[in-house]
Amino acid sequence: MGLESRLTTARRRMVETDLKGHGITSPRVLDVMGRVPRERFVVADFQSNAYGDRALPIDCEQTISQPYMVALMTEVLEIQGSERVLEVGTGSGYQTAVLAELAAEVVTIERHPKLSLAAQQILGKLSYENIEFITGDGSLGYEPGAPYDRIMITAAASECPLALLEQLHEEGILVGPFGGRQSQMLQRVEKRIGAADHWTDVCACRFVPLVNYE
Repeated sequence: MGLESRLTTARRRMVETDLKGHGITSPRVLDVMGRVPRERFVVADFQSNAYGDRALPIDCEQTISQPYMVALMTEVLEIQGSERVLEVGTGSGYQTAVLAELAAEVVTIERHPKLSLAAQQILGKLSYENIEFITGDGSLGYEPGAPYDRIMITAAASECPLALLEQLHEEGILVGPFGGRQSQMLQRVEKRIGAADHWTDVCACRFVPLVNYE
């Protein structure tokens, strides 16, 4: 069996065992996770392990999140297809691809120019045309594109940056990891009209820090 066939088999196993087996139920999310080629977003030395359910190192001392966490955060956002999504932390571009498959438009911010450029090249080769790339401090969001129907933060902060909450559309949903440097709580925030934002704890997690926030 060639590498491509092994990767296809591993991707199917990931969906059945690591995603469905751990509670991911959204048909749209499962379908996308079964199609996006994670091996294209990891360094060559890790391609054969691209579908293991664990984070893997990428450049700039960052990581590509484990597939389950990618699927979980995506499912929590409840993307229907017409949304404009802000992603804070482009990283490898894998989560960006998943979002771009589900949403109408994705604006993705990355602090490290090297990572942003690499992600643009990979996603360009995969023919994604609904992604806008921004290099800058993700904790500030991207005001020119606001408001956003959905916001995903893929790096940890002690609390949700105020700028991101302000850029979330009314009735919009934000998801991100908040807490200390060693561990955080993945939280979902729903912005309500005429009422306080509704916060929900999703699960304990551990992410790399959101650069330039603290």
